[in-house]
Amino acid sequence: MEQLCVPQGQFQLSRYPHREKDTLRAWDAADEYILNHLADEQIPLSGNILILNDSFGALSTALAAHNPAMMSDSFLAEQGLKQNLLQNGLEETRGRFLNSLETPDKPLDLVLLKIPKSHSMLEEQLHRIRPFVHTGTKIIAGAMTKLVHTNTLKLFERIIGPTKTSLAVKKARLIFSDVADLKLPDNPYPLTLDLKGEQFTHNHYTLSNHANVFSRESMDIGSRFFLQILQQEKVGSDEDLSIVDLGCGNGVVGVIATERFPNAQLHFVDESYMAVDSARINFQRAFPEREARFTATDCLAGLEANSADLILNNPPFHQQNVVGDFIALQMFKESRKVLKKGGALWVVGNRHLGYHAALKRLFGNCTLVASNKKFVVLKAVKR
Repeated sequence: MEQLCVPQGQFQLSRYPHREKDTLRAWDAADEYILNHLADEQIPLSGNILILNDSFGALSTALAAHNPAMMSDSFLAEQGLKQNLLQNGLEETRGRFLNSLETPDKPLDLVLLKIPKSHSMLEEQLHRIRPFVHTGTKIIAGAMTKLVHTNTLKLFERIIGPTKTSLAVKKARLIFSDVADLKLPDNPYPLTLDLKGEQFTHNHYTLSNHANVFSRESMDIGSRFFLQILQQEKVGSDEDLSIVDLGCGNGVVGVIATERFPNAQLHFVDESYMAVDSARINFQRAFPEREARFTATDCLAGLEANSADLILNNPPFHQQNVVGDFIALQMFKESRKVLKKGGALWVVGNRHLGYHAALKRLFGNCTLVASNKKFVVLKAVKR
């Protein structure tokens, strides 16, 4: 836990979830820049305030006295906000949370926006807040300079109005956008993806992908390879399997698993609200008579121990801008807990990531099911 010192006060902040030997802070220079700017310019903090993409609740905690709402697509961000409010002796009600599929309930007076890594997500968010901003709304966005591009500014200008940037401070930059009366472009999200003709399916599926879903415009090659192997190999019996699509994204892996195992019970899990909702839409469109569970959570948090026969996993190798295998390792550990005895975890990953060593250490076994020049498919069984 480290201390954020800004004009609004001193705050003890930590990232969520806590990881041993994690040296990263729960805020960045762009957060500091926004908070210093608010104080330096004496910007009024009365009225309705919305903060978007506040990764661990740093902005929301620092401004908690003004009762802001926070909007994010991340379950982890929601939990980080709650954790940091409590660590600083603040009530959870000081940080009202809206997930990325919700909208404000009244006009906005101040919008503070951390620029997301995904250009598509930024575009969708600007469309989402546009009906709630007016000529008196102050809109201040912030990011590290590597995330501020010409097309970022053009996006603000197309959807909000005239836009300018600040000088860079500590490699961070602010964006200021004035609300103008514009002829607005249509919101292109969710996108659709047609799976007709894919070798791994006998049916024709049309998938809906919200703006923050991974590989929303085309299927990623790792998932395509994974699905081909799952169709070829003996994965489990044809009995009533309990299957978890872990890190489900748009749910395509779970949808194809449902096609192969018509009696299975599916559970789609992701930390992204948009991913879980995309999976829900796609499953219900493909199998309108079937039921499944859809959960936004941290890896497998909240799932019952010894409850799953099969877990299918294409783990992410980054959290926001931080690259590493820490999420995959957490997924593997929790999978061992959630699997029944004899249940199996199937994983696809890049060859160089070395997942086989971690799986063998955790499960005591790991089988290389298939490989190509870039990916491996691995299986670990709970003994």
